[in-house]
Amino acid sequence: QVQLVESGGGLVQPGGSLRLSCVASGTILSIDAMGWYRQAPGKQRELVASITSGGSTNYADSVKGRFTISRDNAKNTVILQMNSLKPEDTAVYYCNAAGRAYFTGRYNAWGQGTQVTVSS
Repeated sequence: QVQLVESGGGLVQPGGSLRLSCVASGTILSIDAMGWYRQAPGKQRELVASITSGGSTNYADSVKGRFTISRDNAKNTVILQMNSLKPEDTAVYYCNAAGRAYFTGRYNAWGQGTQVTVSS
């Protein structure tokens, strides 16, 4: 099995910054892609940013130029640096990883979620 543990959420004022981290562990053979999703109250979960093992990135239009995703393949870690935060960024942020695991084959794992609140 593959487990994801997130950290770094919290309360921040508009215009501020937060850094989210996610570490994957378990019977990992490969991590093809890692990403961050978010879900605000009453809304569907949406992709925020993703990154492949080769470093190719993809961002939601709403966060381009403000958020940066990066990963450390050796440490099975993905980071989301969030700058110039807006109240509409308020949501529960979920880490996601997809790849192959020993014994069980392909996986698509989710973290437990971390709350990000942007408010004055």
